[in-house]
Amino acid sequence: MAVLITGIGELTTNDPELGKLRDAALVLDGETVAWAGPAGQAPDADERVDVEGRAVLPGWVDSHTHLVFAGDRTAEFEARMAGQAYAAGGIAVTVDATRAASDDQLAANLRRHVEEAAAQGTTCLETKTGYGLTVADEERSARIAGTVADEVTFLGAHLVPPGADAESYVDLVCGEMLDAVAPHVRWADVFCETGAFDEAQSARVLKAAKERGLGLRVHGNQLGEGPGVRLAVGLDAASVDHCTYLSDADVEALASSNTVATVLPACDLSTRQSLAPARRLLDAGATVALASNANPGSSYTTSMAFCVTAAVLQMRMTVDEAVWSATAGGARALRREDVGYLRPGARADVHVLDAPSTTHLAYRPGVPLTHAVWRKGARVR
Repeated sequence: MAVLITGIGELTTNDPELGKLRDAALVLDGETVAWAGPAGQAPDADERVDVEGRAVLPGWVDSHTHLVFAGDRTAEFEARMAGQAYAAGGIAVTVDATRAASDDQLAANLRRHVEEAAAQGTTCLETKTGYGLTVADEERSARIAGTVADEVTFLGAHLVPPGADAESYVDLVCGEMLDAVAPHVRWADVFCETGAFDEAQSARVLKAAKERGLGLRVHGNQLGEGPGVRLAVGLDAASVDHCTYLSDADVEALASSNTVATVLPACDLSTRQSLAPARRLLDAGATVALASNANPGSSYTTSMAFCVTAAVLQMRMTVDEAVWSATAGGARALRREDVGYLRPGARADVHVLDAPSTTHLAYRPGVPLTHAVWRKGARVR
């Protein structure tokens, strides 16, 4: 059934030819966008929805989350707000809780968070394993994630489990664990950081995953300057995520590559670190994505609108840049062209704001502005 969405005050298409349209309309046909353009030229459709002058944009594409987990890390957050430094080792707390949870509990928690995100306009979402860290627990995390998320990433190299030998654990990740999860995932990732995996270990994991046909992602440059960006660009990873601390060489490498710099402002704020230099990256010509990094330890939010607000108010991005990075930028980080756009042939993922323009996302910080959401052509809010 075709649906005509009319009365659009401002339509953000992210398409260079269509641009941003005023007094616009949009036609959804099944799971696909069939038409976008001036309201006066809109074709007929089976159903008509008048959004009465509201702004319409593509659904958020959240390209970095960690939502297959159990347990709670409120105490860690409180300690951090009291001045304790963030460290990678806190992941172990979630690992213990996740291992103890049943499949049903993990699946229910994942669905709850994905539905929470969808209610706020997120229509395409990536999530990772990484809280199991055994062959069996990583395999079941990947399998469960695949039933709910759009994109699944293997992150067995999230942390060396307490008591394990790092090199032996990397052998496991590159061998039996990778074999077990590969049928359920599209991507592989590694936490290339002090306290997690060094450059040589990270390279082993990524090269093993690439040989298995998986796309690559990297957690890099979160806690300080390091090899993450260099490694990601050298292996043509789809994205390097965090990018909080970058050298001039890192920025130049990203600007001259196909690797997307994914910035995670909610995480930077929660860990009380400097925010990633998004303005510097954009001015250099790098492709920037915005994502939530939704996880129970360092960024427990599914609100992409909050990330957009933070990017504008704190990272000196324009509203248009932030919205693009949270939609088309996320799609680039997932190497997808069917989401993040509202143009003929794109997936029918639509976010209607209870506001006349996307500027209100930053102009009215903290105000819930999602009015309606379509995902794959089906209205979910």
